[in-house]
Amino acid sequence: MTKYDRRLLQARAGAARHESRVDQSHRRVPINLRQSGPTPVEMLISTRVRKSPYWHLSVEAGCWRATVYNRIYHPRGYVLPEDGGAMVEYDSLVNDVTMWNVAVERQIQVKGPDAEAFVDYVITRDATKIEPMHGKYVILCNDEGGILNDPVLLRLAEDEFWFSISDSDLEMWLRGVNIGKQFDVSIAEIDVAPVQIQGPRSEALMVDLFGSAVSEIPYYGLMEAEIAGCDVVISQTGFTGEKGYEIYCRNVTENAEKLWYTVLEAGKAHNLRVIAPAHHRRIAAGILSWGQDVDQETLPFQCNLAYQVPRNKAADYIGKAALEQARTQIEAGNPPFTLTMVGLVLGGEPVTDYANDFWLVYDEAEQAPLGYVSSPWYSPELQTNIALAHVPWTMRSVGNRFMVALPSEYGGELVAAEVVNVPFRPSVNPNSREVAKSRGSDFVD
Repeated sequence: MTKYDRRLLQARAGAARHESRVDQSHRRVPINLRQSGPTPVEMLISTRVRKSPYWHLSVEAGCWRATVYNRIYHPRGYVLPEDGGAMVEYDSLVNDVTMWNVAVERQIQVKGPDAEAFVDYVITRDATKIEPMHGKYVILCNDEGGILNDPVLLRLAEDEFWFSISDSDLEMWLRGVNIGKQFDVSIAEIDVAPVQIQGPRSEALMVDLFGSAVSEIPYYGLMEAEIAGCDVVISQTGFTGEKGYEIYCRNVTENAEKLWYTVLEAGKAHNLRVIAPAHHRRIAAGILSWGQDVDQETLPFQCNLAYQVPRNKAADYIGKAALEQARTQIEAGNPPFTLTMVGLVLGGEPVTDYANDFWLVYDEAEQAPLGYVSSPWYSPELQTNIALAHVPWTMRSVGNRFMVALPSEYGGELVAAEVVNVPFRPSVNPNSREVAKSRGSDFVD
């Protein structure tokens, strides 16, 4: 970046102002809608933020940028922009197989005689229906129904669960809950960290690493295994709509290099590439990113997660009363919020990297902003930009049309957008929302 470019970017950031015309009256802390752009700030690497056991290996593999997630440095780019950037990584994901450093998914273990009862109290879904060596995608809500975290929940045994968490301090929440409830459990982060193996050739690579038994793991199923003398847990899960697995390495502080290099070596036969988490593909699959698409002020009914609020769970759980009240209000046509998430297809130049801001959504007459985009990207298969966006509840129907204000990196124009169904593209394993919908239900156990 030249000095001149830096001054321009500083001036652009300085001119950014919050757009208060978007109705966020349902929030205590509004989403920041200042369009400050790609601010010229270098990330400080220091001991204040944790380096994961795979961090140095990611750097060796070419990681050139990172973010902070769960107070851990998180690789967010390996292929340089001049070499094609994130879209080259996408090509490896949808055609071959990829490995991701996702140690930021801290593993919070709940273990003890009351583990099932405690977990059932903190998640909206029914924990009693999760069999050992299986998992589920779940949400945890606060007493107002806001989503605190949306982890993958693994049940290792009758008395042991792991929360593989998204980007919030779930261990502190769980410990705080149990100060008052006094369930007979231990709650602590453990020395386990996963890598994700994602892509159509993932199963073949995993069979090479662990044997044919991998092919028998069901979606959200688990398997204990060993690799290079390291004990691991394998799940058929991932942050994409592609075929994929996660390898949770035990005693990872000591074993990280053994796991990483063994996968790299076996991956040569499958054209393995180390890449960053594939937000382009997760958006197409309708997978949400906590802190970006949802947060603790977002109700599940606002973001395609209504299916996570069962109508038949008899046991009490945190947020149950608020969520049932919200559902009653929604069914009466009076939702307790102004904005809701939709899928958009939009025009303009292809969006080929992370958005720096929440881009504004306008009504088609371009009179005033009324919402914002939280996750945009370009879909090569659909030959259009796609996005998860928050628009007024009354304007959420498929076919409704809007305008999206693209930043100068993508032409700086207002482009046409239209509400479409989510997911944008089918997944190898349809998620629970899609399965429930196919059964004529609006919730899952």
